[in-house]
This record gives sequence, C-alpha cells and structure tokens, in this order.
Amino acid sequence: MASSLSFLLLFSIFHSLERSVLSSAISSDSISFNSSLSGAQTIVSKGGNFALGFFHLGNNSSPNFYLGIWYYKISQFTSVWVANREAPISDPSSSELKISKEGNLILTNQFKTHIWSTNITSATSNYATVAEILDTGNLILRDGSEPSKVYWQSIDHPSDTWLPGASLGGTSQYFIFWNRTKPFWTSGEWNGEIFAAVPEMTPHYIYNFEYVNNANESYFTYSLQDDKLISRLVLDLSGQIKELTWMENAQEWILFWSQPKQQCDVYALCGPFGRCDENSFPYCSCVKGFSEASPSDWALSDWSRGCKRNTSLQCSSNSTSLSGSEKKDKFFLMSDVSLPANPHSLAVGSIEDCLLDLQQNSSGETLYLRLASSELPNSGTKKGKTIRVVLGSVLGILACIALVLSLGWLYNRRHKITVTKSAEGNLIAFTYNDLKRMTKNFSEKLGGGSFGSVAKGTLPDSTAIAVKRFEGLLRIGEKQFRNEVSTIGTIQHVNLVRLHGFCSEGNNRLLVYEYMPKGSLDTQLFRRNSVGTVLDWKTRYQIALGAAKGLAYLHEKCRDCIIHCDIKPENILLDDLFVPKVADFGLAKLLGRDFSRVLTTVRGTIGYLAPEWISGVAITAKADVYSYGMVLLEIISGRRNVVNSEDGSASYFPLEAVRKVNEGDVVSLLDDRLKGEAEFDELDRACRAACWCIQDSEIYRPSMGQVVQILEGVVEVGFPPIPRSLQLLAEKPGSMGFFSELSSLQSNPTQPESTSSASSKG
Repeated sequence: MASSLSFLLLFSIFHSLERSVLSSAISSDSISFNSSLSGAQTIVSKGGNFALGFFHLGNNSSPNFYLGIWYYKISQFTSVWVANREAPISDPSSSELKISKEGNLILTNQFKTHIWSTNITSATSNYATVAEILDTGNLILRDGSEPSKVYWQSIDHPSDTWLPGASLGGTSQYFIFWNRTKPFWTSGEWNGEIFAAVPEMTPHYIYNFEYVNNANESYFTYSLQDDKLISRLVLDLSGQIKELTWMENAQEWILFWSQPKQQCDVYALCGPFGRCDENSFPYCSCVKGFSEASPSDWALSDWSRGCKRNTSLQCSSNSTSLSGSEKKDKFFLMSDVSLPANPHSLAVGSIEDCLLDLQQNSSGETLYLRLASSELPNSGTKKGKTIRVVLGSVLGILACIALVLSLGWLYNRRHKITVTKSAEGNLIAFTYNDLKRMTKNFSEKLGGGSFGSVAKGTLPDSTAIAVKRFEGLLRIGEKQFRNEVSTIGTIQHVNLVRLHGFCSEGNNRLLVYEYMPKGSLDTQLFRRNSVGTVLDWKTRYQIALGAAKGLAYLHEKCRDCIIHCDIKPENILLDDLFVPKVADFGLAKLLGRDFSRVLTTVRGTIGYLAPEWISGVAITAKADVYSYGMVLLEIISGRRNVVNSEDGSASYFPLEAVRKVNEGDVVSLLDDRLKGEAEFDELDRACRAACWCIQDSEIYRPSMGQVVQILEGVVEVGFPPIPRSLQLLAEKPGSMGFFSELSSLQSNPTQPESTSSASSKG
C-alpha cells in the first residue's frame, strides 16, 4: 500500500548531525524467528548498499539511540529510515529487534518494553516470517517460504527520505505542509512527463517518474536514469524538499535542486513576529520591539518558536507613569515587508501567534506594528509635529513648482523630441528620428556584434543612454516585439542593465538602455598593455558576486524563468563604481531562432557555451551556470580561458584550474598582476564555485542561487571532479580546436581594443 502523498513538515535531524554507529555486521541480510539484532550488530543488504542497525546522533556522549537504515558504502553516515524516532532507546546492548510469536517485527528496550512494531495481522506463522534488508534500502517482512509474499515494508512508512523505487500515493501532485495544516508548496499537476511547477524536469532528468492510476491504486514512483548514481529526495529541517546526489570524488552530498527555491518561502520559517530576509544570514531576525523566544534554539538555526515582546502592550487601559505622562501604545512603520497571505482573515488563538510568515522584500508593502510606547523614541509634542508637517508641505510644494519650471525651460531649450510612455508600462516609445538626433546619427559607436551595433546618446535631461540597433536579424512583427520588450522592461534589479525604452517603427527595431561609463568587463580584464589600473581582488569579487545575483534573479525571482543564453564578459557591464550589471537578458526569446543560430556560430561566444548547446539537449538555466563558471575563471585569472601561442598550440585554463583546485593550489590561478593580493577564503570559494559550474552534466552544476550562497560563504562545497570533456582535452590536444574558435582578441589577448564604453557587445 502506498503511503500518504503529502510530506508533513516535521523536524528531521538525522541528516544534519554526525553520528556514531554501532557496527558489527552479521553475515546475513535478514532476521528470522530464531535470530535477533542488538548492540553493535547490523545486517547488510546483499549488494552492500544499505545496512540496518543501531546508531546515535552527535558525539559519543549522546544518550539516545535509534534503529534505522543507512547507506553502507559511502563514507558520510546518512540514514534513510528510522523506526523509533519518537521513542529513542538508551542501551542498545540490552535492546533487541526480533520477530515476535505473532509474526511481527518488534523492538524492545532494556526493560523488555515494546517501543516499536510493524503491527500487522496478516502474518500466519512466526517460524515462517523473515525480515530482510534489500539493496533498494527497503526493509521488508515477508513469508520465508514464499518470498514474493510481503506483509510489511519500510518504504510504505517513510520518515524524511523518499528513495528510488518507493511509492507515494494520493492525488496527482505533491504538497509540503506546515504544522500539518498549512500547505506552502505544491509540485503542480502531473502532465504525463513533468510536474507543472517543476520545469527543471526535462526528458533528460536524473529521475524517471511514473504515475500509476487505475481502479485499484494511485501512486507515484521514480527510478534513477543511471543506476550507478546514489541519489535521494529528502524533506529537510529547513522545510525544503531537496534532491541530493552523492559525489564520490568530493566525498559529500551535492544539492542540485530544492523547493521552495528560496529559504524564506518556507511558511513561518522564523516563527511568530520573526522576519525572514533572503539577503542576510542568518535568515531570521525579530521585528522591532521583540527578541528571541528561545535564544538557544536560534543558535541552532531553529527559529520556529519565533520572537516575544520586550514590553507588553497597554492596549485599551493606558496607564500613567511616575512622571505623570500617559504610557500609550504607538505604531511602528515597517517598510518593504511581504505580508502573510490573507492577513485580514487570519484566525489565531492568541496574540502571540498573530504575525507569521513575514518576509523582507524590496517589492513588499508597508506594515504598521503596534508597540509599547517605551519601545519607540520620543517623537516630540503634537505642536512640534504640526509645525514640521506644515513646513514640510510648503517646502515640498515650492520644490515641485521649481522643478516643473526648470524642466520646462530645459525641454524648450533643446531640440524638440517626442517621446511617449508605452502602454506596456513605464518604457518610453521613441521615434526613429528622435534616436537619430539623440545619438548624432549613431556616430559615437560603443560596440557591435552579430545582433547589431550600439551607440551612445543623450536624453533631453542630459542622461546618457546606450542605443542598441538590430540589423538584418529581426523578422518578428511589431506586436510581438512590443510584448517581449514590455516583459523585459518590467525586470529591474541592481545587477541588471535597465531598459529605458524602445523603437519599433517600420523595419527599425531598437532598444534604449542605461549607459555604463566603465564599459564591459572584458575591457577591464584583458587590456594588459593599456594605461590604467588593474582591477583589484575586492572589485573582482564584487563583480563576480553581483553578476551571480543578477542571473539568480532572472532564473529564480522573475515570474517566468529567464535564461540569458549568452553570458560572457562582453555582456557584463560596469557602472562608475564598478557595480556589475548583466546586459542583453531577454534577447533569446525576443530574437527566437535567429538568436540560437548566431549564438552557436559566432566567434567569441562558443567558448562560453555549455555542452548541451552542441549536443542538442534542451537548454535550461544550468546552461547559464556553465557560462558563468567560464567567466568566473577569467575574472580570477585576468586572461581568456583559451590562449593560442605563436606555434599554433593552445592552452586551456579551465583544465588547469580544476587540477589546481583539487591540489589545493588556488593561489597559482590568480592573475599575476595582483601579486598574490587576495583574500584566500574568497579565492578558494570562487575557484571551487567556477569548477562546479563547468561540469559536463547539468545535474552536477549548482543553481545560480546556490552560487551566490557559495560566494557569500553561506554554503561550503568540496573538491570538484574533473569534467570528462576536460579530460579528453588532456588526452587529445587536437580537440582544443573546438574551444579555440574565438575572436581575434582571444587569440591575442595582449592586443588592446579601441577605447569604448559599451552597453553590450553581443
């Protein structure tokens, strides 16, 4: 019988702590009526994949022991099923797992009390009943003379792990519940191939899912595409369901998928009156006027008990202090807060539970929180407040009048240029003649590429702009162009180039972007003979982290995942403070087939493309991750990844990088112009992140959100394996030709380009 479909959000600690396992393997994979399991004994599946026995958490001083199943072949203890998680034992040597006279598998403690049982009634004879651990991780209770007759199996009673081959029954989608009542994530309906809300499930996914639905049963099950992989689905302590794969080279579990994607999307993660901020660590903090309800739990990253008031509310019975002044409650303004769903209809049993699931978010709303007067600074008398309000209003009106007059004068002083706001949002719809005048007939070239050219211009208010003109590629109609551009225009992030407007007039298609005074990243990294300072390590790390955040926003924060498809140094632009901004996002969908055709043939781009571009496999966001990894290596080294020497041979830096990282020699990968001046921990994190990003298989690459966490030091990663494609390069140097199909600049990185401050070169 398949177990309940809905995973319930319970604390799961068996995968996050070290363990001590009592190990003395019995030469068997089963327990019969005349045998038992106790103390340090274990039974191991025939293929050696899984073991059953007693273990305890933490160090050897832990008093609690558990009966469970764990992976037997891997070095890091990882349990997959626990029998007595609610009733631990203290003395495994006096405890016993055996088959009872009724034919049940039972666990007794040192007092011979039954603390766990399979609790079945279908077994007919205790002498014929056998408990067996299978290579799938399933513990079964079966008939000894008829092996196909199974009375009970552990996979029908999962704890926090769903193993391949196990089934979950119910409807055609999954849910994660908080406190058994509040669903906060769903997989979406099964459409026969993937779950609607899990677009990462491509036909080449790591798992093969199967939905069985007939008159007798309804359940999901899954298997691995590659039987050699060790992989599992886990409901983690974080409230997220995670896919983890064991990497033998790194000797650790690698996370390559989790839902909800953002930690703060886990419902009530921070408890009552706690606020979750995805951009801080730890994620949770207490709102104004509150402090941790249990500091010891918070120290262990368990924020579920939330926060308590520092000072009780006076409510309707305002009291008087010793000085004679009234002690009234006041309201504190909290800005940029994502409020709980349906806040007005929230039913609670006590005031302590009334504010759950608050998130700090720049696109959030304003919340007024009632606090005791003592929690807020004295804001002055009513008379003083009135004077300030009136004075501020008068000054504000005068300032607005002056601004309007100034803008009118400036507008009339310049050429008359007609611009109108687009119906699709705040984008400006320019005429072609207006843009010709603004750019002086596109005379000041910033750069160019296969999609067209970029010229510098100036708006009527003296704001500098970069105008991208598409040449000979665009075959889409005006309506489709406007629809796609309006989508791009709604996307705003500090690390994404802002779109000011567009022009769609006749055969002319142009985009108007903000101007980046420091140009593109390649001009700052690769000009070894040019006059100017070399980017220091702090600036490089800022650029790497900012670009990663911009891509993570496109992949994970937008309404629809936006895959850039053309990440390279030329498409990472820098403002006057060297803050990076990713350019040209959204063009893949805007240009359609033209984009893919050019992308896979243009010189200067192919070295950054993931293998799936060439193999024809469906493109996912992990293709951007691969390209970002290549760019990150160039940020570290200060040179192109492929360098051709005068004798025609080529050196491929990513191959050297992976080797050096595994040797622990990351300093040698640093740009020699920096003379070793870099933060070692940051350099090590950047090198490891880059090498994981360029793995051949997309399932081993981290998401961009995870890359951000790695660079910020929130998540640690082990040593990366050497990708097979890089090994082939080492074995067959002639195959380097594929990667060296680069621009003339790449084949001679010391040759300076003409001076430019491009908005985009791709």
